Amino acid sequence: TTKKDKKSFNQSLAEWKLFIYNRTAGEFLGRTAKNWGLSLLFYIVFYGFLAAVFSFIVWAMLQTLNDEVPKYCHRIPSPGLTPYVLEEQKNLTDCTNGNFFEQKGPEYTACQFPLALLEACSGVDDPTFGCHAGNPCILVKMSKIIVLKRHGEPRIDCIAKSESTAVLSSYPPNEKIDLKYFPYCGKKLHGSNLQPLVAVHLSFGSDGDVKENDHDKFSGRVTFKITMHA
Repeated sequence: TTKKDKKSFNQSLAEWKLFIYNRTAGEFLGRTAKNWGLSLLFYIVFYGFLAAVFSFIVWAMLQTLNDEVPKYCHRIPSPGLTPYVLEEQKNLTDCTNGNFFEQKGPEYTACQFPLALLEACSGVDDPTFGCHAGNPCILVKMSKIIVLKRHGEPRIDCIAKSESTAVLSSYPPNEKIDLKYFPYCGKKLHGSNLQPLVAVHLSFGSDGDVKENDHDKFSGRVTFKITMHA
């Protein structure tokens, strides 16, 4: 057997040049213009079809959505809450108490929430909301439920589990949520809407009900349940 002669650099370079472009056969990278055209047409049709299917699926999903009302509603617990400041209420409406504030659009406004209703828990006279004195205020609000109309007199009942633990005071005194804050029309139409608040003021006695203990992981924790009647 004889070994094949090793190709020289010039021969290898010539073969690569011929592969890249063959003038005689009219080929570029081993394919003629017709083959390249058919391959390009195939991929254009193939990926165009995939793009059309994807666009149709997205369009079909968008048809199930409403710009004004979300498809799914859920409740998000608020880690903290403070009353509304007067500045953000200056352009809101002074609504009539006891009636639904129904609007037909296209522009929607919201009712003012008087901070005076929260009395000692308004944060006006005491910015710490009673925490500095050891008698904290807990602010309770309702979740925003679109187009909900409450019947009767919505209110929140707060009752101490044990009278020896703390004395509860509620503001407004009757724990009532006025009907003028309903219905809520969604964030897109009703972005300026203010949720009504009910404040619960906890007053602890001076007989040592509240004690500081650096080793107690539950120190300072307040546990309560809320029952709302509507």
